[in-house]
Amino acid sequence: MSNIVVFGAGGTAGSRITTEAVNRGHRVVAAVRRPEATSYLPASVRLVTGDATSERAVRDLVPDADALVVAIGGGERGLWLDAARTLVGALRGMPAAPRIIHIGGGSTLLTRKGTRYLDEPDFPDEYRDAALGQADALDFYRSSADGVTWTYVSPPPLEFHPGERTGHYRTGGDQPVTDDQGRSVLSYEDLAVAVVDEIENPRHENTRFTAAY
Repeated sequence: MSNIVVFGAGGTAGSRITTEAVNRGHRVVAAVRRPEATSYLPASVRLVTGDATSERAVRDLVPDADALVVAIGGGERGLWLDAARTLVGALRGMPAAPRIIHIGGGSTLLTRKGTRYLDEPDFPDEYRDAALGQADALDFYRSSADGVTWTYVSPPPLEFHPGERTGHYRTGGDQPVTDDQGRSVLSYEDLAVAVVDEIENPRHENTRFTAAY
């Protein structure tokens, strides 16, 4: 059993990761901005008001945690980099520090040409700031997170929606995992499975991985 803190536990990804972890017997602290609006989370979850960009909030939650899941969204470009900096700063030099599991953007994955999906000419403008923000966070982990154990998780770049939990997926590195038709598809529910599997059996420490069917 692990002690897991999920920042952004009220969101689409965070709520499913929280539920998946609880269903497997883990203790979960759900750090959200508005605890009163998250009655849909499992009853055994401990709800707290918490922000991954607040050094004080992070330090309050770190001591008993085995893993810190970052599943935040809905902010301006700097949100994800601020969270990464705050978490790494709080954990650096801490003995037996928890791992960071950062739920990142699929648009940071690489096309067959070796370019990022977010850099493609037809990438939607309305998603560009968030995509660049997630890319900033990934760059930070790769270049500046020495002494801290982290994992950056990218869903598919396009076909990623709420759906069915199958418990099955395949993993890859910096390029999407595709099926026989060249599609990269995953449900939020099975992303949650992949995340909790990684917490239970670490296979991608200090690197990024992606998952799809």
